[in-house]
Amino acid sequence: MSRSALVGSEESTGAGPLGRFTVAATNNWWLLLITGVAWLVVSAIIFRFDYTTVAAVALLFGIVAIGSAVTELLASTVTTGGWRIVHVLLAALYLAVGIVSFVHPRDTFTALAALVSFYLIFRGSFTIISAFSVSYAVPGTWLLVISGVAELLLGFWAAGSWNLSVTVLVAWVGAATLIRGITEIVAAFQLREMNRSARHVRP
Repeated sequence: MSRSALVGSEESTGAGPLGRFTVAATNNWWLLLITGVAWLVVSAIIFRFDYTTVAAVALLFGIVAIGSAVTELLASTVTTGGWRIVHVLLAALYLAVGIVSFVHPRDTFTALAALVSFYLIFRGSFTIISAFSVSYAVPGTWLLVISGVAELLLGFWAAGSWNLSVTVLVAWVGAATLIRGITEIVAAFQLREMNRSARHVRP
């Protein structure tokens, strides 16, 4: 879930930034906070346990991908217009990635690393696009941009390093969930500030 998911309805009001902002859209900022904390817990679990086979990492990544699909579906329920379509498409994409991970858990390191890199590159790109799409409304968007760039760099690293160990694969997945958690927590507090501002300016 991204901040843009909850602010997409602003354009339909025909108002400037925060002018007649739809307060209901940002009332759900706590959803991002909950999912962000959940991702941080998942990342802690990933880093704590020792995974010794590619099958175990594949199943782990499948759970992460399906979790991403669920959060995108949650985002689509509080979004209107084009952003809703984007989040539904992302949910379908992440669900497909998760299913592939479950169906072929014993594939080679190369196949799994390719799948991880695919996920990270798409996730990072969307985070950056989301940040720039609402950068005029709220300060501090650079934090989301940094998170998106980190995901992109991690994805390109995975794309160029397919013959590494299980430890590195786990590190990639753990780093991805950690970045996701930080991104959503930052976005949650930014949404809260937008909500407060919108209430002050709403007629």
